[in-house]
This record gives sequence, C-alpha cells and structure tokens, in this order.
Amino acid sequence: MNADAALSDAAPSTVRLPPSGAPMTHYVATGPFDPNATEPMTKAQERVYLASQLTLMWWKFRRHRLALISGIFLLVVYFSILFCEFLAPYDYQARHTDFIRSPPQGIHLFHEGSFIGPFTYGLDYKLDLETLRRTYTPDESRIYPVRFFCRGDSYRFWGLIESNLHLMCPGEGGTLFLLGTDRLGRDMLSRMIYGARISLTIGLIGVAVSFSLGIVIGGLAGYYGGIFDLLTQRAIEVVQSLPHIPLWLALSAIMPPDWSPILVYFGITVILGLMDWTGLARAVRSKLLSLREDEYVVAAQLMGARTPRIVFRHLVPGFMSHLIAMATIAIPGMILGETALSFLGLGLRPPITSWGVMLNEAQNINIVVLYPWLILPVVPVICVILAFNFLGDGLRDAADPYR
Repeated sequence: MNADAALSDAAPSTVRLPPSGAPMTHYVATGPFDPNATEPMTKAQERVYLASQLTLMWWKFRRHRLALISGIFLLVVYFSILFCEFLAPYDYQARHTDFIRSPPQGIHLFHEGSFIGPFTYGLDYKLDLETLRRTYTPDESRIYPVRFFCRGDSYRFWGLIESNLHLMCPGEGGTLFLLGTDRLGRDMLSRMIYGARISLTIGLIGVAVSFSLGIVIGGLAGYYGGIFDLLTQRAIEVVQSLPHIPLWLALSAIMPPDWSPILVYFGITVILGLMDWTGLARAVRSKLLSLREDEYVVAAQLMGARTPRIVFRHLVPGFMSHLIAMATIAIPGMILGETALSFLGLGLRPPITSWGVMLNEAQNINIVVLYPWLILPVVPVICVILAFNFLGDGLRDAADPYR
C-alpha cells in the first residue's frame, strides 16, 4: 500500500483527500464566528479569566487573613471616632475630685451567687499620710448596675447638636472607671475614646499633605527630568539628611503659644506632612521615569494633552495600588510623630486630648510605678500601628495579583 492509500484509509469517511499532485480544495465556513467555539470555558473559568483587576486584587487580599483582620479592625476604629461622644461613658473633661487616680474598676455579673447583670461596686478610699497616696477599696455592700443607652454628661455632638445620650453609664450614684482616672479625676477610657479622633485623623491629614507634595514634586521631576529633576533630588537629599526629631521639635517650638488648639492641630499636621514627602517623591519619580517613554504617553502628547493631564490622568493611576500601600505605611509614622511630640510637650496641648497628650502625664517613672494604668494609652497606639503595618503588607501583595 502506498502513502496516498494509507492516508485515504486513515481519513474520516466524509473527507476525501485529493489525488497526489492535485490542488487541495478549500472550504469556507459561512456561519458566524464564535471565538469560544474551539475552547469553550466553564463557569469557573469565566469567573477567573473575565474578572476585573480590582476583583483579582480583592481575592488575593482576602487570602491574607492577618491583613483582612487588620483592615476590619481599622474600619471599626475609624468608624467609632464619628460617635466618640456617644461611646464615652463620661465627658472627657469631667472631673471627679473624689476619685483622683482611682484604679480601674471591674465589671461583675454575679453577687453572692446570684446573677444580677453587669454592675460595679462602690469605692471607698483613705489617704495614706506617709505616702500621700489614696488607697481605694471596693465596698461590696453597694451595688450599681451598669446602664445602657442612658442619659449622662451633656455634650455637643461634633460641636453642633446638644445631647446627653451615652452607650453606657454608671449606675445612679455609682462610678464606672473601667481604665481608672488620672491626676484630675478624669475617666481614662473616655479620654482615650476622644483622643482617638485626634490621633487617628492627624495621620490621615498628614498623609494627605505629604502625598500632595510627593506626587506633584516627584511627578514633575520624573516627567520633565533635566535641571528640575536635578534640583529636586538635591533638595530631597538635604531634607532627608536632617534629623527628624530635632527638626520636629524646632518647628513645633516656633508655633505661637497663643494659638488656638485647632490651629495647633493643623500646624502639627502640616509639620508632619512637610517632613514625610521625600520618600514618596522619589518613588513617584522613579516610576514616571520608566513610564514616560511608553506609547500611550507619546500618543497623549501628540494629541495635545497637557502635562498635568498626562501625569495625573495617565501616569499616576498606573501605580495607584503602590501609592495606597505606601499610604498605609506612612500613616503609622504620622501617628507616632504626633504621639512623640505631644509626649514631649511640644505637640498638641490641652484642652485637646490625644493619646500623646495623655502619655505626657506618664513621663515620671515614679508615677508609672504607683499608677501603671496611666500608660494604657500606649496600647491603642501599638494596636493601630501593627494593624496598619499588616494592612500595608496585604495591600502590597494584592497590588500585583498575577504574581
């Protein structure tokens, strides 16, 4: 059997091979073209192959359990600062002179074997004439059930709406100092809840300032290059060579002492933002140096697009995920900067309450030994910093979902 006969036998019965040397007949399909006809995808494949970039990033971020938990924790904390007046059991400036530096009170559910519900015992104190220290002892004969959704200290919600509704209040005639009181008899828990509004928002505003400077200056330096890039890099090197903490102290010290607390607050945010834009500017510059020669940038230039549109409309969105990850890492630095300045007495000042202002009272080691609950504001600082770091790690990994 020759080769032509073998091929004819192997071919399907519906297909006839032309004889040797004859031209092969071409067949053209007249039906509509279906791109998925040869390789039909299942529902599971369509879900993955047709997913958007944001969907892929979310799937990869969700696999990072620690980052997901940290993100939920930060969302809850930032949402709570909207209602800190309602969540705090007392007004943050309310003084209880009979309970100066009172230790944290415990919440009990049972009394002498009977279930009563959440309640606190009354407090008695006596003054030690040798150490001049107040000693508090619980009086189990006085029981004060904790009230919920109750009326307590008056406040102005966001300075606008007068109210006195609280989530939790002490029993009538009782106290509810879950984290103790400070040297003026102010509730530590209430002050920490109010202080979260300042300490957390100062990081967001500071990052907004630093990102505005970093993206604009770094973007122009990377897009134009030349002498502008050279001058920008030298300025960044000068700023980065300065020690941050002494410079923070110097800039904070020049603020007039008669400024209102709001002006001091915004002054601190500007100072923190001015000191933290250099790293972002260099990152943006390096990205734009590699992207400015791409075809779509040249096409935008030929179509007459102006520089701001090319930079902020076409180039910056190309690495926005990288910027988001950098923001989650920069915010903890801002919070620590405010805490350090306020701890040293050169940042925010009373009547503004922040975690750093509260830690200012714990500078004396003798105070810390006698009243250790005064350093409790460091706990939310640590938790928020760790949560932002874990969230930044997850966002950095999710920014490249194809890796």
